[in-house]
Amino acid sequence: MLVAQPSSYRIAPYLRAARQMGLQVLLGSRGEHSLTAEVHQGLHLDLHDTGAAVAQILEVAAHTPFAGILGSDDSTVEIAAHAARALALPHNPPSAARLSRRKDLARAHLLQAGCPVPSHRLISLQRPLLEQSAELGWPCVLKPLNLSASRGVIRVNTAAEFVAACERIGHIVADSADDFERTHLLAEAYIDGIEVAYEGYLHAGRLTTLALFDKPDPLVGPFFEETIYVTPSRLDAPVQARIEARVAEACRAYGLTTGPVHAELRVDAREAWILEVAARTIGGDCARTLDSGEELALETLTLALALGREAALPRPQGARGVMMLPIHRGGVLRRVEGLNAARRVPGIEKVDIIVREGQELVPLPEGNQYPGYLFARAPTPAAVVEALRAAHAELNFVLALVFRLRASE
Repeated sequence: MLVAQPSSYRIAPYLRAARQMGLQVLLGSRGEHSLTAEVHQGLHLDLHDTGAAVAQILEVAAHTPFAGILGSDDSTVEIAAHAARALALPHNPPSAARLSRRKDLARAHLLQAGCPVPSHRLISLQRPLLEQSAELGWPCVLKPLNLSASRGVIRVNTAAEFVAACERIGHIVADSADDFERTHLLAEAYIDGIEVAYEGYLHAGRLTTLALFDKPDPLVGPFFEETIYVTPSRLDAPVQARIEARVAEACRAYGLTTGPVHAELRVDAREAWILEVAARTIGGDCARTLDSGEELALETLTLALALGREAALPRPQGARGVMMLPIHRGGVLRRVEGLNAARRVPGIEKVDIIVREGQELVPLPEGNQYPGYLFARAPTPAAVVEALRAAHAELNFVLALVFRLRASE
């Protein structure tokens, strides 16, 4: 069983990988079918109610036994863990899965375990904001407790910016189904360093590294839009070893034992600071950087782990990278120009535009999607980055303005 949000980018790759492995998959989501081009058997789940969702899964399992249960995204890993535990299938402890999706709980837990995390504190949107700002240092970063893809993440440098950012993020989290997540934010110290992404997996509690991605574009704020990931990392071997050690320490602190691990860290002269450790694969379509030919390597590995099978995946050979296309301004997409020119850039393997004409593009911090991806391979990481930048320069997103009526109108 695959548990996923209906809009998840991860549904189609998992279903395709399952077909390659000869598996039958039941999709559990907020609807009878996924909102992808895939036609697939579906089970409607209330993903806002973990207990109810797990009960539904167990009811189906009573007459359709599952060999494994997998949550595709941050918001579904906890449901999958509870259901898999009840059915004695391979799983992470539900408490560990919860830590992987709640930033405030994760920070407090890691700090208690002695793992390096930025100094932080909870902010209540129901208390006077200016009063709470007096206890912070500048600059700091404000984050929703459970959103991903940098949505709602804002760097602030003064008390006035802090108040304005809290109010702005408050609107973003206003539709959260969880009262606490709707009324609280996380404030943490800004770490002035480079950012990296780690991809690996756990089997029987042992962490194996698949790739370490550099992020060559500076992520300094005020918003933190991800762009280029490139591997192998050009960091020194001792720094890479420290990063891997910190991720392993965090996994042990959470209690994670099996399945994919995606981590984000900030590295400065002193330490590799944990920003996130998630019990899922890398987001969006970035997993394609780890593929080999037509095989969906990362999804195949993840499904095997969910089935309790011993699995292995070699590190990718050569330099490769992905660019998540940024949204510099909002509007309704009319067309994308320069696609053929971008595809002709040496080193570019694929230009994948996933939004369609008529869709609205919303920039960060309110936005939560990328309009597409560029994929490149080259002899060196520097050449990969050069190819991605050159291809991106050829693209032009033609947008129409969005006009909104005020409520009084």
